[in-house]
Amino acid sequence: MNKRLNPCLALCLTLLFAQATVNAQAIDFSELDKLVPEELREKNTPGAVIAVVSGDRVVYQKAFGVANVETATPMQPEMLFRLGSTTKMFTAAALLTLAEKNKIKFSGPVGTQVKGLHPKIAGATPHHLLSNSAGFRDFAATMLSNDDASLGNMLRSWKDDVFFAEQGEIYSYSSAGFWLSGFVVEELHGKPYADAMDELVFKPLGMERTTLRPFLAITYPFATGHVVDKGKPVIIRPMFNNVAMWPAGSIFSNAKDLSRWVIALMNDGRVDGQQLLSPSLIKQLTGHQMPVPGEADSYYGYGVTVFKVKGLEFVGHGGFSRGYGSMVQMVPSRKFAVIVLTNKSGETMRKSLNKATELGLGLKDDAPQQSTAVAPLTTSEMSEYVGNYSHAPLTWEVFIKDGKLNLKLDGKEYLLTKSGDKKFTYGEQNENEIVFVPGKSGRIDFVFTGLYGAKRVASAKSE
Repeated sequence: MNKRLNPCLALCLTLLFAQATVNAQAIDFSELDKLVPEELREKNTPGAVIAVVSGDRVVYQKAFGVANVETATPMQPEMLFRLGSTTKMFTAAALLTLAEKNKIKFSGPVGTQVKGLHPKIAGATPHHLLSNSAGFRDFAATMLSNDDASLGNMLRSWKDDVFFAEQGEIYSYSSAGFWLSGFVVEELHGKPYADAMDELVFKPLGMERTTLRPFLAITYPFATGHVVDKGKPVIIRPMFNNVAMWPAGSIFSNAKDLSRWVIALMNDGRVDGQQLLSPSLIKQLTGHQMPVPGEADSYYGYGVTVFKVKGLEFVGHGGFSRGYGSMVQMVPSRKFAVIVLTNKSGETMRKSLNKATELGLGLKDDAPQQSTAVAPLTTSEMSEYVGNYSHAPLTWEVFIKDGKLNLKLDGKEYLLTKSGDKKFTYGEQNENEIVFVPGKSGRIDFVFTGLYGAKRVASAKSE
């Protein structure tokens, strides 16, 4: 479980944006051409494809490096990559499409249409599932299979221990909620999840080569997945696959198909002069569905993160998969997007993503922001935070020791340093952040660690 800040959010919140509009035809991407190969070498990444969309067209698309370190096959722009969690926005789009066909109500329990679920799981709503606010823990898939039936078999085997909180109490990232959302899509559409996605999303959008099925994906130009081992990128063998995990992180796609997707999202659903998505679907998908604790103007929509920096709203999602990394990042008000695809586990080429955004939007560096004074931590405030907070299997134990606030996690103790309102940092270089979050009663009921929430379960004793 990642105990640090959301990497995508932390990156984007450090960018400083100018407000000048730049003519896409005049964009000079030569700096990006130089930076990408440098970053590939620095990050030990075999290859990448980067695309930039402005308005309703692709203004930059290039492949760098190799698709396979053993054959040295050059990377090609049309090659397919596995997207990882970027898949989540597409699962959300499919369920929204079904809701617009009156197949399900977003505010109603999924159990009214999907049978055989544990009663508490059946009570989850599409709204809470897709906004990561259903109270689901984030955990490894409880079933491993290549059969289409495995998704439903896994979901129907779950008990109420998949929850750490009640619906709507706090945002907490969870792939499990999207596995259930994908199964709802499967049940409502009457076909396996992969086929339902083809018919509800990919084919209507003209995403010709996008698929969930590995045996279909490898028949097209294909980027092989790699991981770094002993300082060198090596091919992952065999290629990992688990149908039970598909709705949260397993789409195969390429820059061309993803460009059609972002063009549709940024142009009220229109691509090539055709209405391919409804504006109401896009509005819901990219809406401020659930606030992210501890961050100003930061939300989770349905399968996308939404946040503002200096008045400029970003929408997108990153994906980490075994052998791959991806990032789709949009600025709808400017109709501008950057797509990054790599063939190394978890790599999203942050420097290159940053540079493409800088060049495309006319960014410039501003003066460093002044740090805000933080009020001293009082004894009464410390007492308010003391307790044990659980997101199984982890527990965050917060306690007072020698008059100071401390955290115990994974058997290690850390001194908590106040960094803002209910915010603290910890670690050797204060690289980790924890936020204390009030519940409905106003008392502190949760901690939030950048991606995950944990709920108070018991009070700890001060020493």
